[in-house]
Amino acid sequence: MSKEITSRVTDYSQWYNDIVVKADLAEHSAVRGCMVIKPHGYAIWEKMQAVLDRMFKETGHSNAYFPLFIPKSYFSKEASHVDGFATECAVVTHYRLKNDGNGNIVVDENAKLEEELVVRPTSETIIWNTYKGWIESYRDLPILVNQWANVVRWEMRTRLFLRTAEFLWQEGHTAHATQEEAIEESERMLHVYADFVENWMAVPVVRGRKSANERFAGALETYCIEALMQDGKALQAGTSHFLGQNFAKAFDVKFTGRDGKLEYVWATSWGVSTRLIGALIMAHSDDSGLVIPPKLAPIQVVIVPIYKGTEELDAISSFVSELVVKLKAKGIAVKYDDRDTQRPGFKFAEYEMKGVPVRIAVGKRDMENGTVEVARRDTKTKLTVGQDGLEIYLQQLLEEIQQNLFDRALAFRDSHITPANSYEEFKQLLDEKGGFISAHWDGTPETEQRIKEETKATIRCIPLDNPREEGVCILTGKPSTQRVLFARAY
Repeated sequence: MSKEITSRVTDYSQWYNDIVVKADLAEHSAVRGCMVIKPHGYAIWEKMQAVLDRMFKETGHSNAYFPLFIPKSYFSKEASHVDGFATECAVVTHYRLKNDGNGNIVVDENAKLEEELVVRPTSETIIWNTYKGWIESYRDLPILVNQWANVVRWEMRTRLFLRTAEFLWQEGHTAHATQEEAIEESERMLHVYADFVENWMAVPVVRGRKSANERFAGALETYCIEALMQDGKALQAGTSHFLGQNFAKAFDVKFTGRDGKLEYVWATSWGVSTRLIGALIMAHSDDSGLVIPPKLAPIQVVIVPIYKGTEELDAISSFVSELVVKLKAKGIAVKYDDRDTQRPGFKFAEYEMKGVPVRIAVGKRDMENGTVEVARRDTKTKLTVGQDGLEIYLQQLLEEIQQNLFDRALAFRDSHITPANSYEEFKQLLDEKGGFISAHWDGTPETEQRIKEETKATIRCIPLDNPREEGVCILTGKPSTQRVLFARAY
């Protein structure tokens, strides 16, 4: 397979797909709309999962697991929720196959389920039906539960990692005694997500609230973090929802308060998915392949020996074995690639494509001079560095690369937040520059929907702590008290 990828400028969509496939992250499966996450892609997800899981537990959450199948009747109990997911639901109607006698495997019509089951698109309904049996008193609250799971949403147009019929995610579902506690939890988890995306993924985000049109189905408030990709399109990187008492009322989940009165429970839900891998790819990568921030790289440093004969290899390997011990002691994930089945040039290209942050080459001359060649993936620069104290140098270099990737993405994002003061200017910016467009909106769903239909741009968020600014809506000319961020998005 050719390792060449399409230019990012020529065809961004094909460029993205080329990186996913040629960096060995994922591939399309035999099941329409579903993907196979390959070991390198899954290793990145495991790193993400480990960090997020620790962050959730540090904020008091515990993991649990709930069924993949949800009785269809549960969805009818929360009308706005089912309306939001009805067109994407996969439904199980039978529980057995049979041989029809002609060598064909067919559905056994005598094995029809009494109640059809929906394959989990999200778990609010099954979880709140379960919570009914867990909650009686204020002493049972709060419940702070997270689930790592797969979900199915029958998408018609799919793209690896960004939108597939089945994907991996985590979904938090919490129950609280008061509205204030539930809102505080929703906001806390938004900031946890923002911390992760900025400090581990090196992707700057805007923290905000969704408009009513863009809220999660069944939520009273949806908080979100929005990131900007290198093609100027936005990507929703995480959401946290204040669900009010909607699901508690739908499933009759009440508790006896400290005053002895019976009240409905307050709820939140929040989640991020393997879509974050898509965000990581699009925020940092280049025409040579994947670029991974060091904190999430499965391999942070790869060492490639350049030698002729076993004597040279043995000398290099002896040095490398000591270096590997020192690097691992500093928590650095290192690989020594001494395969004799591939030439050094092939290995260099492979690790560049896979986004390994630092590559070290060591040859006979390096051993004689007490040096190594260090190549940075983010800037593609090479330096000759002394072997003494190399582990300290590499530790600092990885930190520098992490910061550089964030600074680079931040500079791009900030240069692509542009105010628009008229509808014509708004449309021109969308077509010619892209990015986030800061504009006044009259606050009505009708205006928002019309702008979406005419321009394909949506309100990505109303930023938290948004400054008040008197103005007029770019479309209707009606009064507005603040700007919101519009963009075309994934």
